[in-house]
Amino acid sequence: MGFITFLLVLTVLVFVHEFGHFIVARALGVKVNTFSIGMGKKLISKEYKGTVWTLSLLPIGGYVQMKGQDDLDPSSTSGDFDSYNTKTPFQKILILLAGPSFNFLLAFFIYIAIGMMGTKYISPTIGSIVEDSPAQKIGLLANDKVVKIDNQTITTWDDLSDIIKDSKGSLHFEVERDGKLKTFILEPEMSDSQNIFKEKIRKRMIGISPAPILITIQYGFIESISFAYDSVYEASKMIYLGIKKMIEGIIPATEIGGVISIEKVVSDASQTSFLALLTIAALLSVNLGIINLLPIPALDGGHIMFNSYELITKRKTNPQVFITLTIAGWVILASLMAFGIYNDINRIIAQ
Repeated sequence: MGFITFLLVLTVLVFVHEFGHFIVARALGVKVNTFSIGMGKKLISKEYKGTVWTLSLLPIGGYVQMKGQDDLDPSSTSGDFDSYNTKTPFQKILILLAGPSFNFLLAFFIYIAIGMMGTKYISPTIGSIVEDSPAQKIGLLANDKVVKIDNQTITTWDDLSDIIKDSKGSLHFEVERDGKLKTFILEPEMSDSQNIFKEKIRKRMIGISPAPILITIQYGFIESISFAYDSVYEASKMIYLGIKKMIEGIIPATEIGGVISIEKVVSDASQTSFLALLTIAALLSVNLGIINLLPIPALDGGHIMFNSYELITKRKTNPQVFITLTIAGWVILASLMAFGIYNDINRIIAQ
């Protein structure tokens, strides 16, 4: 059942991405010859309004093949008015951006649904206190619930953590203890820590960790829009930084996961709750959008790079250079996929 859920999620994400390309291409007058979900051998094909809609054997992606477009043979062009290669570079860029943009939009709407259904956060309740820390010295105790810091209402542990991290002086804490409110004033100290990429950093801390208590916050529709925007932004930033840290070598290559890892994450989420599945689907949609914007020739980002060059210089990319870089791009993508699967298999063996 988990594998079927994975295929359904992947199919939806790929369909939305390719539909973005399709809808903008059609709006700009480009004929779409084929709309395929999956790659390789065609299993099911149906022509509708001039486009062959296809379900292919390998569920690892999809494509929209437009009239006059052939990545591996730039010479096979069409001069017809409804051809992709007769459009301006700016129009082509709009078509290329549409796929990733639709993935971001899908994630945005999923997060709206999550916000209205109710999302879980860590409660701002203290679980443990470090000895000789600022928190212990001023008398904070385990099970104290922080309700305000400097008159700012604290709803989640993230609220508390962000205020302490960004603070510059003493902080005025208001906590709930045994049903009564107590106030404390303390000065955070610079301490050694790690970020999510396990890099050593220093930040302001008071020496507390959270209790294992989850709370559910349910947003109204308007609040959910703000929640969705923040969630897409934070997910995009996290994925972008993850890619950057991997290129810099801070994140080891062994952390790269492949389709097996993705299937396991989706499967586990589906068995946990529908809300968890939606959250993973939203993250994967953002991830698909970010990955496709990378300037690798075989991806949308690579084609945007070629068209930006033409837009700026008023010259087309040399066909041979285009073919060489596109093949190199496919080799890079295939190598990354193979390496991800290799890491997945090693993790399974090590378990």
